[in-house]
Amino acid sequence: MDNRTRRLLEAPLVPTLARMAGPNVVVMVVQTSIGLIETYFVAKLGTDVLAGMALVFPVVMLVQMLSAGGMGGGIQSAVARTLGAGRTTEASLVAWHAAAIGLGLGLLTSLLALPLGPHLYAAMGGTGGSLQAATAYANVVLGGAVLIWLFNALAAVIRGTGNMALPAGVTCAGAIVLIPLSPALIFGWGPFPRLGVVGGGVAVAAYYAAGTAVFAASIWSGRGVLHPSRRLPRLTWAPSREILRVGLLSGIASVTSNVTVIAATGFVGTAGPAAVAGYGTGARLEYLLVPLVFGLGSPIAAIVGTALGAGLHARARQAALTGAIVAGLLTEAIGLAAAMYPEAWLGLFGGDPAMMATGSSYLRIVGPFYGFFGAGLALYFAAQGAGRVGWPLTASILRMGVALGGAWVAAIFGLGPAWMFAALAAGLVTMGLVNATAFATGRMFLTQAAPKPAVAPQILTTAVE
Repeated sequence: MDNRTRRLLEAPLVPTLARMAGPNVVVMVVQTSIGLIETYFVAKLGTDVLAGMALVFPVVMLVQMLSAGGMGGGIQSAVARTLGAGRTTEASLVAWHAAAIGLGLGLLTSLLALPLGPHLYAAMGGTGGSLQAATAYANVVLGGAVLIWLFNALAAVIRGTGNMALPAGVTCAGAIVLIPLSPALIFGWGPFPRLGVVGGGVAVAAYYAAGTAVFAASIWSGRGVLHPSRRLPRLTWAPSREILRVGLLSGIASVTSNVTVIAATGFVGTAGPAAVAGYGTGARLEYLLVPLVFGLGSPIAAIVGTALGAGLHARARQAALTGAIVAGLLTEAIGLAAAMYPEAWLGLFGGDPAMMATGSSYLRIVGPFYGFFGAGLALYFAAQGAGRVGWPLTASILRMGVALGGAWVAAIFGLGPAWMFAALAAGLVTMGLVNATAFATGRMFLTQAAPKPAVAPQILTTAVE
């Protein structure tokens, strides 16, 4: 057994989680900064171009969520569980299947986004210059969606081995290049052509292409934990099925979170534009909690998957519980601070009195319940590592039902935004409690190792729910 896998199975949990989580948090901060910086430069091209990018942004974020959080979670889980069981050869084969899935889903994304995208952007309110800018930018970024999918698929393979540093290093190095490259291509600095908004898309595509090449070179170099063959092996359905089983359900769970925020925005909108601005500004803080918990959740998934693969169920449960407690405390502290001092956050985005009033109401009502969201999300990552995401999916759907059902009732009876925010808080509590109950009762993953079969197991049979 290699040293990295052994550390996942034997090293003290809290220091191991802290060491692995650090690079992930850096990755998420850098990626968030890249998006903000690119938006800053594009804004110099005018309102129409900025509006066009805003139309494409939710679609690109959806692709990111599905490829990194959804399918990426399935890939990481498969690699970790197989390595934990000591089946290094089969884990190396998973790398090829992950690349094949990334390639296929990337091509499918482009085939859907290119012809249907302009109609979607128009339905979202794009007209004239904004629609033209949205289409031009999307044609580059989503036309190269295969690069996004392959980047995140191969990064998930590497994270599944317990290596969080390489994806972090690639992301940070890419940001150092991307930050000057993007405006150079947008405005035509030096020898670069002036491409306008398309230049931003070209820079993003180049970033994903270079990162994918680095990840592929690392995996297929044979210097890491995995040793996949240089020649494409015969691909079979079994490993792909296990990746897709976890990945598709995880993707649905990820999408429900965005649907909740989007639909809630519509309900809050019945109270007027200022209410929408206030809720949207306040809810940005909730969005920022996701990368924070992801930084902790990815190593949780790696440790849980590896431990379960090795039959160390007590360690898997201890890792999940430790991660949930830490994530819950961190997000609760942020929520309480925002509830007590909402102006400190809202003031970063404007000073309109109506916006500040609605945003403050949201943070004071929902902020104290952020801890349920953080703990529930950490347990979701633990379930990904175990390959059993049924209960987290149920929790996400129930959260959406409680939040949107309550907001709908509040809108119908004209109860005002405060009651809508109370419904959103109830949704967070529901998500946290359902995941906690599933974990505590052993339904999220087994509390003890199952008897070993007499025949050597097929790939990833430990993942069966």
